[in-house]
Amino acid sequence: MRVLLVEDERAIAKDVESALSATGYVVDIAGDGEEGWFRASTEDYDAVILDLGLPKLDGLSIVRRLREEASMVPILVLTARGSWLQRVEGIDAGADDYLTKPFEMEELLARLAALLRRVGRHVTPLIEVGPLRIDTRSLRVMINGRAIELSPLEFRLLRYLAHNRNRVVPQSELVEHVYGTDEPESNAVEALVARLRRKIGSDTIGTRRGHGYIMEAPSS
Repeated sequence: MRVLLVEDERAIAKDVESALSATGYVVDIAGDGEEGWFRASTEDYDAVILDLGLPKLDGLSIVRRLREEASMVPILVLTARGSWLQRVEGIDAGADDYLTKPFEMEELLARLAALLRRVGRHVTPLIEVGPLRIDTRSLRVMINGRAIELSPLEFRLLRYLAHNRNRVVPQSELVEHVYGTDEPESNAVEALVARLRRKIGSDTIGTRRGHGYIMEAPSS
């Protein structure tokens, strides 16, 4: 899952990025409103976490612009404690949820996961595909009850394919949602898929030449 964090307070941005990354999200950070609006408008994100008090372009304006552009990306807004009017205005403008500062990181993670579930982004704590069991909270993967050790990139790839099971996922989409803004080498995805197959079984991830990769759930 790829998340855009629009936050001008560097300490908060760093803490949120660390918490999200540790949970398996790919995080991009924008430090002002103009950059945040541009990236949210032109790139593919599963969710946006947006501070309302931003330089150059305020958060409410970003929400309004995205909704006027018919963007359906889920938006979680961050507001200062006691700013009830901002919270109301944010929801009225099209935000999906809000969180007041200061906040506990566990609550932010829980609200983000709940928001993604509500809008159908398939975020569930536990994903099962045949004998494969993925716990997105503990970042644990098991096959037939046996624990499998994965690197962070391998886990992100596996989780994204499992979330999109039965759909062919283009390589370009995997680059965005697994690597984020980091530019991998040209054969990085192929190498990552090969390493993952060696750990979970060569038949678990299929290749559609010229199209991408697919994880197919066994027919019931």
